Amino acid sequence: MGRRSLLGGLALALALAAPAAGQDIEDRKAGVDARIAALQSDIEAQKQQEGVLTSQLSAVSAELRQAQAAVDEAQASVDQLETQLASEQARLQELTAELERRTKRLQRLQRELQRVVAILEARVRAIYMADEPDVLSFLVSASSFDDVVDGYEFLNRIGSQDQQIARQVEAAKRQAAEERRETQRTRTLQRATVEVVAARMRDAQAARDRLSADRDTLGAAHRLKESALADARHTREEYLAEVEALAAESAALAATIRAAQSGAGSTSPGSTGTGAPSAAGLIWPVNGVVVSGFGMRWGRMHEGIDIAASTGTPIRAAASGAVIWSGWRGGYGNCVVIDHGNGLATLYAHASALLVGVGQQVSQGQTVALVGSTGNSSGPHLHFEVRVNGVAVDPLLYL
Repeated sequence: MGRRSLLGGLALALALAAPAAGQDIEDRKAGVDARIAALQSDIEAQKQQEGVLTSQLSAVSAELRQAQAAVDEAQASVDQLETQLASEQARLQELTAELERRTKRLQRLQRELQRVVAILEARVRAIYMADEPDVLSFLVSASSFDDVVDGYEFLNRIGSQDQQIARQVEAAKRQAAEERRETQRTRTLQRATVEVVAARMRDAQAARDRLSADRDTLGAAHRLKESALADARHTREEYLAEVEALAAESAALAATIRAAQSGAGSTSPGSTGTGAPSAAGLIWPVNGVVVSGFGMRWGRMHEGIDIAASTGTPIRAAASGAVIWSGWRGGYGNCVVIDHGNGLATLYAHASALLVGVGQQVSQGQTVALVGSTGNSSGPHLHFEVRVNGVAVDPLLYL
């Protein structure tokens, strides 16, 4: 008897505690689901960022390879011009040395010619001053015919030899002067060639430096994008790990909700006093385009639909019911959850303002919040969910 009384008391306590426990579980479920939605939004954003970064990284890599090829080509041109310049400069040095040698030779020949001319002038003056004997004098003074022949040939030989030496020296001087002028012209042309090659090399070096700077800029961009891509992937992995943990908790909470509803009994459609509509009787909470549907994204569930609308647009209750949550919910931002009975609930997230409170009865079409972009949101819109016994279902099947 005592055992039966104890069991009866325990059953009564569970029955009385079931609504409170169910409400606590609902709150935990809403929190977990809000966090999951926020993480899924973060994961989607990271996925898009990874795609963009991957495309940009591929493009930058291709540009970087082209830039490196251009730098290599420019460097090869510079190397070739440097080799050519070195050869031309060596040739210029050889011509300069040759010009110096020929200048010295010309100067030496000029001095030699001056010396020979001075000797000739001295001899002419000596002959004039001494009144050198003519042929008749040789004939009168000669003791024999042999003396006459020898003396005359001696005088002629001296004169012709001096003149020949002078002519040879003059010819050598003219030749040396011509060689020097030719060497000077050649060296002038060579100097111009060196200047042209040097100018081309400077231009090539400047082009190479510009290409190197562009390559370095691309390299820096490549490294930044690689780093950003690595960060995005790391962040996505962290989000995925948290989503997986929350998804498991969400499933457990959904089972707990169903068990609590089964034990305590579900609210009847008319228990709210407003006559909750059937599952197919929901109205659109806002008028707008669905920009993100219900379903898998990145291998994870997006447990509602996103409806585009401007900030401040009134959010209407999809059906009559009781407000079971009105406040901040992590990634959901400001959100309202309405229980419509028979295990059916709707959620309105990212609101800029909340116009109802927990426990308040609302009618279908009543404004419960205003559209915003609070929580994890990339812009003004309404994130709308439909849940049956705590499990998210496709809202489009109920609208």
